[in-house]
Amino acid sequence: MNYDTRIAAEDLADVDPAAVLMGDAEEDRRSRRKLWIIGLAMLAGLIAIWFMTHSGDGAATGDKKAQAAVVSVIAPGRGTIEGAINVTGTLAARREMPVGVPGEGGQVVSVLVEPGQWVGAGQVLAVIDRSVQVQQRASQAAQIDVARANAQLAQANLDRALKLVERGFVSTADIDRLTAQRDSAAAQVRVAGAQLGVLNAQLGRLNVVAPAAGLVLERRVEPGQVVSAGSGVLFRLAKGGEMELRALVGETELAQVSNGVRAEVTPVGGAKTFTGQVWQTAPVIDPQSRQGIARIAMPYAPELRPGGFATAVIKAGTLVAPMLPESAILSDNEGSYVYIVGKDNKAERRSVKTGLVTADGIAVVEGLSGSEKVVLRAGGFLSPGETINPKVVTK
Repeated sequence: MNYDTRIAAEDLADVDPAAVLMGDAEEDRRSRRKLWIIGLAMLAGLIAIWFMTHSGDGAATGDKKAQAAVVSVIAPGRGTIEGAINVTGTLAARREMPVGVPGEGGQVVSVLVEPGQWVGAGQVLAVIDRSVQVQQRASQAAQIDVARANAQLAQANLDRALKLVERGFVSTADIDRLTAQRDSAAAQVRVAGAQLGVLNAQLGRLNVVAPAAGLVLERRVEPGQVVSAGSGVLFRLAKGGEMELRALVGETELAQVSNGVRAEVTPVGGAKTFTGQVWQTAPVIDPQSRQGIARIAMPYAPELRPGGFATAVIKAGTLVAPMLPESAILSDNEGSYVYIVGKDNKAERRSVKTGLVTADGIAVVEGLSGSEKVVLRAGGFLSPGETINPKVVTK
């Protein structure tokens, strides 16, 4: 054994085995710690990458949402709507009676009524000069007296002849002749009486009379005026004073109006409203205006002046349907439509059919169930498929 070997053996003898083992364990702990640190660092990196990726998507989504148009929308639902059709028209007499000269006419002597007066059936409205007709009637009355005298003479001659025929002084032929003369004279009396009746009728027709009771609306004749059957209308009367509004109603609305429904009529310039009733609807539609006439009957009132203009609200029953403001309903060559909020907030065009128009809006009778979100305004600036940012507006 040399010196070096001895020294090494001495060193080994000084080494503690427990210390060596503790050193190895410390090294293992350090290695594991490093592995944990590396794993945590990798996990943190992955999490950072994930956040960076998703934060970019959120920003893009936010940008898209910020770029989408903000529009107001409404969910109309369904409700019971009282039909109310607003119309306009002209006031007129419900039954207007034009009165003219019924006979041969002549010079007007006097006019007995003025516009606005009430007259009864058969009441004289104007008197025409009858001096000639009176003389003709007197002459015809005298002719009747002559005919009666002739008839009496013929009857007396026949009676005397009948007494003499038994004695042979008068022949049967004479009796026949006298009988014919008696019958002819009696017939002349009847003819003269009929002619007198004609003259009396003509004389009576010189009075212009009211055909029925009513209100005088217009007078077109003055004393001294010469009138005849060709002079036209001299007076206009409203039978019973009844008035009506001849309202112009659109083709669609007219189909919803029936006889007997109530209407509120307000003359232009007046504050008073009158209650009437639709009594007739036009059987035809004007091909130019696409409108028909609904005639609303009303009793007489001084404020209802024929020829005046008036507005009316016709009650057209009830309807269960969605109700939309006018701003939500658009139209083009294809018809009426609205924009609703579709999938992914895309604007979707929906064709609709409108119905009753009221002060609260327009009823939609076809195209909507009421649960849709309908664009309330600015629909004219949208296009189908455009992304929008809807904001619900409560009613």
